Amino acid sequence: MERRHYLNLAHSGLAMPIGTDLVLHEHEDHEAIVRDGTQLGELMLEAAGRFRTPLAFPVMNLELEKLHLLDLLQVETDDPATFHFGGAPGADMVHKLRERLAEPLSERMQAVCGALQFLSTHSILVPVGMCIGPFSLMSKLLSDPITPIAMAGMGLTAAEEPGIAAVEQVLEMATITIMSYLKAQIAAGAKAIFICEPAANRVYLSPNQIERGSDIFERFVMQSLLRIRHLLLENDVDLFLHDCGELSDHMVEQFARLDPAILSLGCSRVLWEDARLLPKDIVLFGNLPSKRFFSDSEITVDELTRLGLELVEKMNEVNHPFILGSECDILNVPGCERALHAKAHAIVECGANEAEHYPAAREIAYDAVANG
Repeated sequence: MERRHYLNLAHSGLAMPIGTDLVLHEHEDHEAIVRDGTQLGELMLEAAGRFRTPLAFPVMNLELEKLHLLDLLQVETDDPATFHFGGAPGADMVHKLRERLAEPLSERMQAVCGALQFLSTHSILVPVGMCIGPFSLMSKLLSDPITPIAMAGMGLTAAEEPGIAAVEQVLEMATITIMSYLKAQIAAGAKAIFICEPAANRVYLSPNQIERGSDIFERFVMQSLLRIRHLLLENDVDLFLHDCGELSDHMVEQFARLDPAILSLGCSRVLWEDARLLPKDIVLFGNLPSKRFFSDSEITVDELTRLGLELVEKMNEVNHPFILGSECDILNVPGCERALHAKAHAIVECGANEAEHYPAAREIAYDAVANG
């Protein structure tokens, strides 16, 4: 899409949470919805309308790709969520994965693709796909990637340290699995992809080593993301990059090389200071502390509103395009629904005064559905 579209949204004063999971759990049949493309597409429309945004996001589930990868490899485990490779999988395992990528996607992945197809044919909202980033997926597949990455930062190689070989091989497996899923989402009609790379942060990658000249951020994070960026460019699909981890300035500057249409950062970053690190055509998104929304003892609606209005004011002062939002998706917490919904809507209201001229996404979405 035209980059101007997102810049216009920022200049309109749009403010929005990523709250599809909240709306999902208002439905008793939420487990069925995430397995049916049409129902999930309708839910994404509902969430976009609820939060008055023309961007339709799926539920942020960053476990789908790991489960799919293990299923393709026919790994037998009682608990896939906690499974870790014991070492380097080996070239034969990587080859097996490549051969099996043509196998059908998981039911929930197919539902995401079905939802994107539904949105692309039944609404004028922007259908946004979603995927975990390669580095973050790798971190879910190894029990301790930090130590071998640090060894790589000291100059050791995969030939010298088996742990580095494990990171390299699993990262490649993660990348090709993700790219296969992205191709399916693009074919289904995604106009933008929200890549979630929260593990690419100061915990996993030493900023001291990077400052001393190590290429670990380039090797283990950027090279895979650049492959994904090339795929999106080839298909005229926009990149939304999300990283809510603790980042150094260097990491933020490197993400700018990917030229994301929207860069979503966590509340550990001061966005009006980060604006100096980024070109003016990258829209910053965030970064209200959504992990604290569940309880008023953590943050009240009034406190959240104050933070939101301060962010809007500061971003206006530095004159950088900005969409106020949650630092991450707002996950439903049983028993805390009232607090969560109140804070999600408080975000919307922070932008309401500036964006009154922008048509409500609810009206756009449902008029489009009604008209077929």
